[in-house]
This record gives sequence, C-alpha cells and structure tokens, in this order.
Amino acid sequence: MSLFNKLDQVESRFKAIGDQLSHPEIAANQQRFRELMQEYSHLRPICETFAEYRDIEQQIGDAREMLSEEDPEMRSLAQEELAELEPKVEPLRHRLKILLLPKDPNEGRNVILEIRAGVGGDEAGLFAADLFRMYSRYGESRGWKFELMNLSQNEAGGYKEVITSIAGADVYKRLKYESGVHRVQRVPATEAQGRIHTSTCTVALMPEAEEVDVHIEDKDLRIDVFRASGPGGQSVNTTDSAVRLTHLPSGLVVICQDEKSQHKNKAKALKVLRTRLYEKERAEQQAEQRDLRLSQVGTGDRSERIRTYNFPQGRLTDHRIGLTLYNVDRIVEGELDEVLDSCATHFEAAMLQAVEQQ
Repeated sequence: MSLFNKLDQVESRFKAIGDQLSHPEIAANQQRFRELMQEYSHLRPICETFAEYRDIEQQIGDAREMLSEEDPEMRSLAQEELAELEPKVEPLRHRLKILLLPKDPNEGRNVILEIRAGVGGDEAGLFAADLFRMYSRYGESRGWKFELMNLSQNEAGGYKEVITSIAGADVYKRLKYESGVHRVQRVPATEAQGRIHTSTCTVALMPEAEEVDVHIEDKDLRIDVFRASGPGGQSVNTTDSAVRLTHLPSGLVVICQDEKSQHKNKAKALKVLRTRLYEKERAEQQAEQRDLRLSQVGTGDRSERIRTYNFPQGRLTDHRIGLTLYNVDRIVEGELDEVLDSCATHFEAAMLQAVEQQ
C-alpha cells in the first residue's frame, strides 16, 4: 500500500472517530470513550502533518503554474516561492513515514528503572548513584514523579542497587533505549596517584505492568520478612518491615525495604515483580520474532555496552549509534535531551528502513 493510500485511510479513521466521540452513547461509556480518545490523540499529529504536506504541495502547484506567466515579476515571485517551499516537502514526507510506523504498545506506560553497580567496586557504586541522580534531575525537569522501590547502599555512599518507578508523560517513550551497560572512565576521589579507573553499571528500563497484564497466584509466591538495614548493617528499622518475594515458577526474587510499613513494601515488591515478569514475557516474544522486529535489535540487551562517560576527556560516546558529545558534565547533571533525541532518531530510521524493506 502506498504512503498516500495509508494516509487517506488514517484521515478517514480520524474523521470517523471524531464523529463517534460526539455521540451521547459513546460519552456514556467511559472505557470506550477513553479508548477512542487515545486513538484520536495518536492519529491527530498524522492528520495535521498530512494537511500541512498537502497545503505545501498545493502552493507548489500554484507557483509552478505562475512560471508560465508572461509577467517577469510574477515568474520571479513564483521562483522565490518554489525556492522556499520545495525544501519543505521531503522532511514532511519523512515525518509522515515516521508517524505511520507501528506504535509501540508500551509507549504510554510508566516505567520501572533499575540501576545496579557492576565491575569497579566502590567506584561502580558511586557511578550508580550518579546515574540515578542524572535520571532524577532529567525527570524533575519534565515533571515526572519518582517513587523509590528499593535502595541498597555501599560503604562509600554509592548504590549497589536502586529501583524506582517513574510516572509521567512520555516516560517510556523518552527512556526506552537506556537499557544496557553504562561505562565510566574517571579518576576516583580515593585514587591517590591520579590513575583513571573504568567501572560499569547496568541499567534496566522496563514498562510498568498492570495487574491485568500479569496475574500472580498466591501459591506461586514465597514471602519472607526481615528487618531493613542500611550501610554497614546499621539497623534503620526495629520491626520486620522489609519484604522478600520469591516467584517460585520463574525463580525471580524481589526485595523492598524502603518503607517502614511491611504492607507498603509488599505492594512495591509486587509491582516490581509483576513488571519483571511482564518484561521477561516481552523479551521472549521479541526473541521469537527477532527477524520480523528489527526495531528491537541492539536496544534492549542488558549485557550490551551502550555508552561510555569519559570524564578526563569530557566525552560521552553512545556506541550503538556512533554519537560523540563533549559535554559529559552537563549530561550527568540531567541534560539528556540531545542524547535521547539522537537515539530516538537513529532507531526510528532503522525501523523505517526495516518496514520499507518488507
């Protein structure tokens, strides 16, 4: 099917949904109304861009007709208009192709972010804390809400592991390509001889699962409770409020101890477990369909080194897309837009190429 046939169908669907939304019986059915509104919101930018494209094409057609005028001033005016309008056509066509790509079904979800220290000892833990602060500051700038699920610190004040949920507009859409191994090269504060050390952290970014996505049977859970503890084993709680959930069929284990309430820790642990099970199922489906879903290649493997933060040279390198920036200090302070935009553009282009080759 040609691009414009698809766009005509989208436009017809957009108009049909608009008509349905005005019907009282649809407004009375809240679930159906929400579903239609979501689809309407998704189709709106496609139709608006298509309308802009057609308007420019019409203006170009009119200007070309003016080229046949006998009046030299009219021909000169037409040439000026064409010089202004024609460069706009191809970018709009490309934008329309991107907008027509299959929508990620998880795009509107909130996320669970997990950061774990890798190789590098205490320095890896400090880097994990830096990454968490980087994402937190970026999220704050976008009005996202963070809810800490679990935090395990090391003796140096870094993080062995931190798990948080993030809620807000476009959370998954913006952060979906962050999963993988992040590497840092810098001189640790404890390094007396000024040698550069290399450390790593693993980042896992997962769309948050709802209860309707994953049902967990009580019989499949083992629940252990214990006292929460801080760095060095110092007790931070005098009651058995920390919760460890073991999902027996999969062997997945989740610990939450951030809250003083056992009930709240259990609820948080269930949310994380549900999300990990959803992600496990999603990864298995993607593995089965890898040849057909090239859009996911190289974007979700947590064993893959995706990025290096080189502080002595002030350089950030994203190895997947060949991006190099020399503002690593600002990036780790939360100025992530240039990195995230570049990743999105790269992987959208790869998706587009895969679709066009089908």
